Amino acid sequence: MRSKSSNKQPPASSTKRNTGRTYSRSAIKKPTNKREIKPQIDAKDKKIVLFNKPFDVLCQFTDDADRKTLAEFIPIKDVYAAGRLDRDSEGLLLLTNCGKLQNTLTAPNKKTNKTYWVQVEGEPSTESIQALCKGVELKDGLTLPANVKMIEEPNIWQRTPPVRERKSIPTTWLSITINEGKNRQVRRMTAHIGHPTLRLIRYSIGNYTLDDINNGEYKIIKGSVNA
Repeated sequence: MRSKSSNKQPPASSTKRNTGRTYSRSAIKKPTNKREIKPQIDAKDKKIVLFNKPFDVLCQFTDDADRKTLAEFIPIKDVYAAGRLDRDSEGLLLLTNCGKLQNTLTAPNKKTNKTYWVQVEGEPSTESIQALCKGVELKDGLTLPANVKMIEEPNIWQRTPPVRERKSIPTTWLSITINEGKNRQVRRMTAHIGHPTLRLIRYSIGNYTLDDINNGEYKIIKGSVNA
């Protein structure tokens, strides 16, 4: 008579499986990704540079393509731009060594007002101005309500090179105040209503303005950093 086959499994091997790993996972140091905390600056050492940026100047101190930069105008070390201003735009650029002020002026949730003087082609209608005030739909979303009004041509410097105006088409100056920072937002807003921007000058950032600063020159404020 045949013996019945046993249902017992062979005993598990006591030998550990070789994974081929020659190191211990516990010995691997994981990156901490902690940001370096910069020491706070004493109040007396805090500084703000208000610069009236000319046309065709980059908002940086170096450039590999040998274009005009801030280094040609501002011989001050350890200050950095709070926000940017396009190369083809002019006016107020604020630089500081105070990280808190930089954040206050640039963080989207802070809603810092920035006012621009904008020369546009043609004469916008009242309806077009109201549309900008309410918000217009751009490719990257609806703009927030803005303060927009027609103004007289401001008493400002001549641009080099001058703006190309068409003799058969008049131009209009607008004051546009926004508190967000979509890329080239003001230019896209005026283009949306059918009036391309010819010249754009930033007049103010928060409480800071261009007043008494000639184009290409700067003013230093020390100590106080209120936005």
